[in-house]
Amino acid sequence: MVRRGARAARRRTHHHLQVGRPAEGRICFRSSIAAQRTVPIRVISYNLRKNNASNELTALADGFELDVLCLQECDTAALPAEVGPLHLADSTKRNRLGLAIYYRRDRFTAVKTESFALKKSLHDHILTPAHERLIGTRLRDIEADRELVVASFHAAPLTARNSLRRHQISAAHAELRGLGADLPQLMVGDYNYPFFTTRLNSHVQESGYDLSLSDRTTYTRYKFFKGHFDFVTSADLSITSVETLPSGKSDHMPILVSADYLD
Repeated sequence: MVRRGARAARRRTHHHLQVGRPAEGRICFRSSIAAQRTVPIRVISYNLRKNNASNELTALADGFELDVLCLQECDTAALPAEVGPLHLADSTKRNRLGLAIYYRRDRFTAVKTESFALKKSLHDHILTPAHERLIGTRLRDIEADRELVVASFHAAPLTARNSLRRHQISAAHAELRGLGADLPQLMVGDYNYPFFTTRLNSHVQESGYDLSLSDRTTYTRYKFFKGHFDFVTSADLSITSVETLPSGKSDHMPILVSADYLD
């Protein structure tokens, strides 16, 4: 049974849905509660819907004390070098509406950033091509004295089959391992996978990743497509909360991810 996350009434404690595999081997959704951590990593993922929500970014960066901001459908030719306290690591280059990663320079140093092309859908071939659907940055965490890989991902649209999106997700994970094979990994973005997430969870776990959904749905445009489009896959990290933030000018709502190192 799927159990939805809720907020505690007397203290600000966030719940989120994390897809997991219990001891007996069955797949389920479980609710986990954020614990106190010494060095949490705060990341927002936001699909800007053809760059329409770009003027909201400074308020998000300042208002939520972000460490990393991952964007989808942003105008890569018009991106500022700074968004509030965050610095642009890099963006994709081959499509105007692409992906970007910003990070906090007083906490992180960007070691390396790469963009990757993934298997194309029919939509990519015929309509608006999306050459690069993944950008990843290897970051050095100055506070924690360790490294991790953070990525922004945008899967093929709903006109494609779920099997293609699963292939893209697995290929993206493999590319990120190339940025740091033994490092913690955090991939956020628009997965375009609102249905049959239990099967997706099994697929993701086979590659050593966990799948975490936010406390509320993340898409508002269509009456019959209100699901979790935007979520998180991670490896060697504890995802302590995933919160859907209020909607703005995009048809997607941003998600706020809080993560901790496992040791």
